[in-house]
Amino acid sequence: MRFTVILEHGETGWGAHVPDLPGCVAAGETREDALELIRAAIELHIEGLHEEGLPVPEPRSEGEIVEVGAA
Repeated sequence: MRFTVILEHGETGWGAHVPDLPGCVAAGETREDALELIRAAIELHIEGLHEEGLPVPEPRSEGEIVEVGAA
């Protein structure tokens, strides 16, 4: 499965979350750390859904970068 991951750069590191898996989040010092940790978080999240007998949501989110002029 392929899930859209949103990465956010903060003052002290990087955060990541998965719109299609509410509550699935991770944070790391670097972008690469955050991606590695969110991959593991996705796997654990899906395992938890299976254990609880819940369906795994189909990935539906997409991302796009939109360029705009300065205001």
